Amino acid sequence: MSKITFLGAGSTVFAKNVLGDCLHTPALQGFEIALFDIDHERLQDSANMLNNIKKTSGSTSVIKTYTDRKEALSGAKYVVNAIQVGGYDPCTITDFEIPKKYGLRQTIADTVGIGGIFRNLRTIPVMLDFAADIREVCPDALFLNYTNPMAVLTNVMNTYGGVRTVGLCHSVQACIPELFKSLGLEKEGVKAKIAGINHMAWLLEVTKDGVDLYPEIKKRAAEKQKEKHKDMVRFEMMLKFGHYITESSEHNAEYHPYFIKRNYPELVDRFNIPLDEYPRRCIEQISRWKQMREDLVNDANLTHERSHEYASYIFEAIETDIPFKIGGNVMNTGLITNLPREACVEVPCLVDRNGVTPTFVGDLPPQLAALNRTNINTQLLTIEAAITRKREHIYHAAMLDPHTSAELSMDDIVAMCDELIEAHGKWLPEYH
Repeated sequence: MSKITFLGAGSTVFAKNVLGDCLHTPALQGFEIALFDIDHERLQDSANMLNNIKKTSGSTSVIKTYTDRKEALSGAKYVVNAIQVGGYDPCTITDFEIPKKYGLRQTIADTVGIGGIFRNLRTIPVMLDFAADIREVCPDALFLNYTNPMAVLTNVMNTYGGVRTVGLCHSVQACIPELFKSLGLEKEGVKAKIAGINHMAWLLEVTKDGVDLYPEIKKRAAEKQKEKHKDMVRFEMMLKFGHYITESSEHNAEYHPYFIKRNYPELVDRFNIPLDEYPRRCIEQISRWKQMREDLVNDANLTHERSHEYASYIFEAIETDIPFKIGGNVMNTGLITNLPREACVEVPCLVDRNGVTPTFVGDLPPQLAALNRTNINTQLLTIEAAITRKREHIYHAAMLDPHTSAELSMDDIVAMCDELIEAHGKWLPEYH
């Protein structure tokens, strides 16, 4: 029996999408779906939910829960990762509140920036433990990483974990539908080429029937910028740098030095930037979970329709050898020629029985590659810190981050990092 292992299966809503999709995929019938989570109550909730979907879908797959990670991974053909180390309380709160004392404000804090750095530092050791288990009990498994910070964690699993890893993010799939809906354009028949790095990949080309749509897109975007809306940062970046970015404006506001500035507080209002957005979402999700749990876990007649998550389509393409195209995060083996080879990049990939094969992109427009490199610098120094356990590299990562360095002095950055290390306590390994 082939096996799909889901790490972080207590993420019940996400497990419904990814594994509910698998239960509805003909090529994946008869698989064992192995669930693992350190929260045993949430683990059982997800198992109950999936068994309800199994019943209503008629799936022949088998749902099993595990409290031993190595047993859950043993013999797996595919592994899906959706963990969050430290959760909202205490770690996300720490990531936001300590920087705020220094005057450094954030929106999401899960990619780069000071919050992204520390989310990486507490997640990388756990991921490397996963990798050690995988090398031992399922060395040929394909590892699909959905956990942020995407680029760094995917890089670490490939470079230091010795595990065949592809990172998956919703932003590539959502890019054209969201942009075209926002501008009142029809997306049917549109061709797009997207590449860059995770959360900062670029809509390089967008055409319909051979016609370049960018002039019309920019014209409508410039008009829309005259009134407040939810995507003002991305539109501003497109109008200034020439290309639209895949990830949302609330994310991109903190990836660059231009938008969240203490000395120019009017920018936050002008570009409609939701400071502290991620903690707000966490609080809302926690408050909604009781009702959601009732709807998802205790509904014996729960149904599911296959979503647009990539995972089941990747598995299906490998099992059937019917090709499928994705936007995947992979190591830059010369794929984007003006970004560092040691970086993780997001490029179009072809999936079939051979696995996930990335496609060659070549040079990005120079201004886009330059913007990507500002974030890659912090990513690579964060990895250096995690692998060497040298505190100085945490400082380097933070001092090279565009938003952090635009707001704080080097001394304040060092002091803030020291305070964050102290506050994280047992969530981090020892740094010297």
